[in-house]
Amino acid sequence: MKFRHILAASAATLPVALLSTPAFAQSTGSVDFENDIVVTGSRTTDVGGIQSPDTSKAKSVLGQEIIARQNPGQTILDTINLVPGVVFTNNDAYGSSGGQLTIRGFSEDRISLTFDGVPLNDSGNYAIYSNQQLDPELIEQVNVNLGTTDVDSPTAAATGSTVNYRTMVPTEDFGVRVSGSAGEYKFFRIFGLINTGVFTPFGTRAFFSASHAENDNPFNNYGVIDKQQYNARIYQPIGEDGDFVSIAGHYNQNRNNFFGSVSLRNDRDVPSGFPQSKDEREYDINYPCTVSTEATPGEADLTNGCGTEFDRRYNPSNTGNIRGASRFTLSDGITLTVDPSYQYVKANGGGTVNARERLNNGLTGYMGGRPYFGMDLNGDGDLLDEVTMLAPSQTHTDRYGVIANLRWDINDEHSVRIGYTWDRARHRQTGQVGLLQYNGEPFDVFPINDPQVDASGAVLQKRDRLSFAILNQVSGEYRGEFFDGGLIATLGIRAPFFKRELNNYCFTTSDTGFVDCFGKDDPRNAVYAAANPDVQGPQRRVLKYDDVLPNVGLLFKASNQMSVFANYSKGLQVPGTDALYNAFFFAPDTDSARPEPETTDNFDLGVRYRTSTVQAQLSGWFTKYNNRLASAYDPVTDRNLYRNLGRVDKYGIDGSVAWQPIQQLSLYVFGSYLKSEIKDDVQSGVDDDGNPVFLPTKGKRESGAPAYTFGGSARGTLGPVELGVTAKRTGGRYIYDTNLPIVFDGTEVYGAKTPAYWLVNLDARVNLEFLGLNDQTFLQLNVYNLFDQLYIGRYTTSLSQGSSAPFVQIGAPRTVSGTLSVAF
Repeated sequence: MKFRHILAASAATLPVALLSTPAFAQSTGSVDFENDIVVTGSRTTDVGGIQSPDTSKAKSVLGQEIIARQNPGQTILDTINLVPGVVFTNNDAYGSSGGQLTIRGFSEDRISLTFDGVPLNDSGNYAIYSNQQLDPELIEQVNVNLGTTDVDSPTAAATGSTVNYRTMVPTEDFGVRVSGSAGEYKFFRIFGLINTGVFTPFGTRAFFSASHAENDNPFNNYGVIDKQQYNARIYQPIGEDGDFVSIAGHYNQNRNNFFGSVSLRNDRDVPSGFPQSKDEREYDINYPCTVSTEATPGEADLTNGCGTEFDRRYNPSNTGNIRGASRFTLSDGITLTVDPSYQYVKANGGGTVNARERLNNGLTGYMGGRPYFGMDLNGDGDLLDEVTMLAPSQTHTDRYGVIANLRWDINDEHSVRIGYTWDRARHRQTGQVGLLQYNGEPFDVFPINDPQVDASGAVLQKRDRLSFAILNQVSGEYRGEFFDGGLIATLGIRAPFFKRELNNYCFTTSDTGFVDCFGKDDPRNAVYAAANPDVQGPQRRVLKYDDVLPNVGLLFKASNQMSVFANYSKGLQVPGTDALYNAFFFAPDTDSARPEPETTDNFDLGVRYRTSTVQAQLSGWFTKYNNRLASAYDPVTDRNLYRNLGRVDKYGIDGSVAWQPIQQLSLYVFGSYLKSEIKDDVQSGVDDDGNPVFLPTKGKRESGAPAYTFGGSARGTLGPVELGVTAKRTGGRYIYDTNLPIVFDGTEVYGAKTPAYWLVNLDARVNLEFLGLNDQTFLQLNVYNLFDQLYIGRYTTSLSQGSSAPFVQIGAPRTVSGTLSVAF
């Protein structure tokens, strides 16, 4: 996966403190190394919680002043929608049910997301899960790097942008904060935080927090969202040089259903088509219902569909991590930083299957997308029936990592650092089968806890693979200041050595991910292989991807307020596990069995103006893709399908201005323009004579990315009352890379792109100090999607139209919530 980016390391005194420190990178080493660049010259920090750090990279930083005004418990990825070039679509207003992120048109699997420098992208397909992020009350600040990574980015999959957020440092004084929130769709959330203050003679301090949130989904009569989270951090300062040791822990548990995903066509009713008005957004599914219990000897009893709707799928996840951070001054001018981490993931995406009692060609097993038990499942004495069962794709990951940097300050103007990164993820992907209750509910949302077995005693599962993603990376960077600090140059290079050890214990029957499974080392494998000699069987493959990636930047300071910056970096995107396992369909000695990595050349050039009342930035950028790999998730088959677009060029412009004319008023505007061009027609197959067939993609835009976004925010304070509003216009997005409309039977059922839309959010806060309470106690009102705009949210893009219209998410409707927060 990808990760790395720059962020600020501040020592927030309160979880609602304003952003008041410089912005840095994500690892402790990058934070330490970039500190001098950011603070040299002007001492300006933020304007209304928004900062444009004075570095050679195009980036934006949002602090707690912005984060704390969002919906209670909101995912941090929704908050960064204020940053130019960023597009995030939220599945619901509260942020606990997922969403979709793009930056400069880069899809989320190309965006490095890190949490205190720890990579959060899935170690297999690099996906980002927006509903598993840290509680916003604990986020000191979030840093969005629009085009490049840090030189010590521990990843071999970062061709796009980076997002990093940092946890608050425990306060030196004891403090308690409790907040309760309630809102539409039966939303209720409670959050509690305890800061211990300094509790040892050595300056040790810590915090502990917990939260729980639940709400109904906004569209149908079934789904419920339930989320709980626990966090802790212990911080130990060392000496007077800023050295420290810190350890933090995080655990998040989500239980939610999918909802609001409908077919994108205008000629059918919801959910078989997209709603034509706001009144049509709500729909009922087949709930409550009872699964078929017919058991007639000698007859083929079939299922009745109870519990099988997409909206009945659970999407459970248990995730956690332990994060270490440390800084040691070894001698005058020499500093060592070490950041170790461990991550745990247990999750699946739900789904059901109609299991069969009979054998398939004399075998039990999981074949053709179905389990064959070879045993009577409903007790009627025959093997003729079908029974609905739970059959999600299960993932279990254990991931260890460490980032180490050694910095040498040669003198006040010149510094160098060398870094080493090690990252190892054990990624187990299975597909066990579980039982459903009479009402269609699973007995356990994790069938892996009690998997069903066939007549031979073997566990039935639709996939069975074990992967190891191992990264060893060395990096180096030089920073020099010239002409009395008027010119700052950074010359960096990183060399990732990435290895994927892939073990597929199933037979790969297609290049789109279909497999037949019997179990590791099962004797049925030999029988199946003899009957299907042309099918690639269970095997192990090891693929290595190495590269040398430069990262060069220049910052010219025309004055303390005005600067010009430029940056060049090279990116590498190693194919994810889905693409690599799909390639098991081909013999290991063929070119098709070894998908090529994607590479990018990224260029940024911009100008920046910073004072105590204005933060302004304008940047132009260009990215050249080579071997552009794109994926699309198919909810029907529960698989990711891949396509190669070849050479793609992208370029655009991003700009933002934050202005605070007086302390009581802050204004902000931003905007972006994006153009992408696929350079060649893409081959989609061959005709009956074996000649290649191409789709008309040459000169077309990539699907899924709007050509423009723009918006702004305003925030004012009058006495104890504060009122804020944000508005953003997101342009239309092409559905297919061919840029063609959706047509069935000669009739256009939907246009070539989704409509543009406005999203306006309102927040209001009343400080309750005037009632005799302290100044940390307040009431807050939030309205998400103030004008109740009907719009299309997330969707997976495709090369061209298939046999059915794509599924899209209905955008989150207007949602009102209120919060009472008390602190002392």
